[in-house]
Amino acid sequence: QVQLVESGGGSVQAGKSLRLSCAVSGYMRSNTCMGWFRQAPGKEREGVASVVTGGGSASAADSVAGRFTISQDNAKNTVYLQMNNLKPEDTAMYYCAATISWIPPVDCGRRRRTDFHYWGQGTQVTVSS
Repeated sequence: QVQLVESGGGSVQAGKSLRLSCAVSGYMRSNTCMGWFRQAPGKEREGVASVVTGGGSASAADSVAGRFTISQDNAKNTVYLQMNNLKPEDTAMYYCAATISWIPPVDCGRRRRTDFHYWGQGTQVTVSS
């Protein structure tokens, strides 16, 4: 059974940085798609960034491009989301997610929630102005 555990959230002022971590345990097939999603109160969950594990392509949503970067450490079975120049509109619960198996890189980049089978419990990020 695959488990995803997020950490690294917190409360920061606008312009600051945070790095979220997603630790993966259990057996996961190679070349799966892992993503970060976020959900603000009263809004739908949206995909923020995604990457094909094993060194595959990574991408980020337009709303965070240039500020957020997804990366992975295969030795530690961990995926990161580096968030720079945070804005109040980035305030949300952030979730890590993974697909069961390989999906085309173009679909990984689309970050459709229905493609992701495994989900973490989330970590809260609050950005004040």
